[in-house]
Formats: sequence, C-alpha cells, structure tokens
Amino acid sequence: MPADIKSAPTIRATSLMGSVFTFQSAAERIEGIDQAFDYRGDVTLTLSNGQLIEGFMSNREPKAAPPRIQFFVKGEDKPQIIPYADIAAIAFTGKDPADGKSWDAWVNKKEDERKAEADRIKAEVEAQGHL
Repeated sequence: MPADIKSAPTIRATSLMGSVFTFQSAAERIEGIDQAFDYRGDVTLTLSNGQLIEGFMSNREPKAAPPRIQFFVKGEDKPQIIPYADIAAIAFTGKDPADGKSWDAWVNKKEDERKAEADRIKAEVEAQGHL
C-alpha cells in the first residue's frame, strides 16, 4: 500500500477523493497508478520535477518501455504521455461521479429484472388457466 496515504483501503466502500498517494517504491507507484486509473474523477499529478498537472488518466501502459500513462490535462484536447517514473505523487482531487452509485444501480437493476421475470411467469401461468 502506498506509504503516505490518507485513505485507500484495498476494498473501497468510500471514495478516494481527497486521498494523496506518495511513493517509496515502484510497487507503490504501480498501485497508485492503478487506483488513479480506476478512479473516474480528476486527479492531480505531482511530477518528479515538481510540476503539478490536473486532469484525467485515460490509459496506462505498464508493459511499454518505459511504462507510461496517457493523461488528459484539463483544458487540453490530446493526452500527454507520462512515464511512470516521472510521477512522484497522485492526489485524488476531483469528485468521482459514480461514487456510491454503482451498488445502488446494480441493486435496482436486479430488482427490476426479478419483477419482470415474476410478471412474465404470472402472465404465462394465467394464460394456461392455472390462476
């Protein structure tokens, strides 16, 4: 787990918004990048030269030489290619628009599917004259 992190449980029940990852090892950097890639909100990268850039991580290429990300900087139309090694920290600064909605959406979808199936079976049974 990244060393200097405010909150990033392996299984997240809450958003990472407000969390900051700094890295003590390549493994921590990879984990932080993976978390940022899965995050649907904007992040702010601190690059090894001290530059801060805010935007959205659109892709990661861990098997490239060198490993790199594609990052859409706010206000720019084309992604920047940034090597993993150039990322010193990741701050989860933007709101994740799907935070807390994934589970509720799944539950509602399943309830609708179950109701539709029950209605279909009821109509089938009624058509056969059993009800």
